[in-house]
Amino acid sequence: MVEDDHISDFLDALVAERASAPLTIRSYETDLDDAAHILTAKGANLATAGLSDLQHLLQVWQRRGLAASTTARRLSALRGYYAYLCAEAIRKDNPATYLASPKLGKSLPDTLDEEEVTRLLDGALLLEDKAQALMMSAGIEMLYATGLRISELLSLRESALIANDKTLTIMGKGGKERLVLLTDIALEKTTRWISWRHDHHPEFQDDILFSKDNKPVSREDFARLLKKIASLVDIAPTKISPHKLRHSFATHMLNRGADLRVLQTMLGHADIATTQIYTSTRSDRLSGLVRDMHPLARRGKGELE
Repeated sequence: MVEDDHISDFLDALVAERASAPLTIRSYETDLDDAAHILTAKGANLATAGLSDLQHLLQVWQRRGLAASTTARRLSALRGYYAYLCAEAIRKDNPATYLASPKLGKSLPDTLDEEEVTRLLDGALLLEDKAQALMMSAGIEMLYATGLRISELLSLRESALIANDKTLTIMGKGGKERLVLLTDIALEKTTRWISWRHDHHPEFQDDILFSKDNKPVSREDFARLLKKIASLVDIAPTKISPHKLRHSFATHMLNRGADLRVLQTMLGHADIATTQIYTSTRSDRLSGLVRDMHPLARRGKGELE
């Protein structure tokens, strides 16, 4: 990593002031480190870079063939970095302000259909390792029942579940809390997993809900087991990810008539526009809602004459 105390200080500020997620911090660190390397090779410095230096950065990223979404994220990191330097009176201007973000195509969430989710839920118990089978059965059910992010799921505490029964308080992005309700079957499967772990590993003292062999389950381990389950039920592993279960939860809820504002709260979206993208995943849903719900949709021609 290029030595830049300002980058470290900026990342520390994101953690302290915005409670930014570890994944966000790692992404920003990688993006800013790459920018610093490029500018150092050019004979410039990230902290004192001007507009022409940043335009050079964009040219390098363009030659690398970076996706528009990746470039947009890197520009966001730069804007935040220079905003921090301005706030700390390290420099007077934010040169990244004048850079135009690339236009992003409208990306629709990729989801599973309801039948595929059912197969995935049933397939968890096909794993040969009993602990993995019960743990993944509970984890997949909770992801699909609540729309949790995988980071939120894997940070859950057993004590929180026991104390609140069907209601969980989730600490989401930006340190914002929200309530999540569990379905009966999600609670049943999770309770079964807890009971099995207590019976077979009474020596285990960690309160983390999803753990095995006395270690918390990582995102990578969970995703790997999820793909293994997919292969057992004839679903292409490349089609499966923990986040896709969150997308599927949101899409299926809307398809069955869920209110968009309620869904926004359940997903922990700060902006309703983020939730609205799910309304584009099924054009037939909108026409179906009008047909079934509009008070005039079923009136015959005779009533209108």
